[in-house]
Amino acid sequence: MTIVIGSDHAGYELKMKVAAHLKDMGYDIYDVGCDSTDPVDYPVYGQKAGQALMAGKGDLGMVFCGSGIGISMAANKVKGVRCALVTSVEMAKLAKQHNNANMLAMGGRLIPTEFAIQMTDAWLNAEFLGGHHEKRVKMLDEM
Repeated sequence: MTIVIGSDHAGYELKMKVAAHLKDMGYDIYDVGCDSTDPVDYPVYGQKAGQALMAGKGDLGMVFCGSGIGISMAANKVKGVRCALVTSVEMAKLAKQHNNANMLAMGGRLIPTEFAIQMTDAWLNAEFLGGHHEKRVKMLDEM
């Protein structure tokens, strides 16, 4: 399985730490940038990650900026992306179970590495529950 990842400068370090964890777990990484802590604009990388995911460059995606807010907004502008900004393990699990989130966003200035890894694992290990959630996910995809 391949995970598309992207970040701005404020999310770069957390992105790289989560990417290393994903590689250790056997996932392939498709990194759309950025490549350093030099200032860049988060909308560029949220859009790139979303477009790469929708183009089939990966099976799921993750994006990171200072708070996770801006880059999640940018990613969600790409049709078909369901990017969930998460701040707890339970939110990460529910993002997959209830919303079938195909992308996760986190804030590099707010989330400690170990906590980010726990949220990542909870999301990756969760299964979409379908059922009555299916109708709502379809509604999102049709917007």
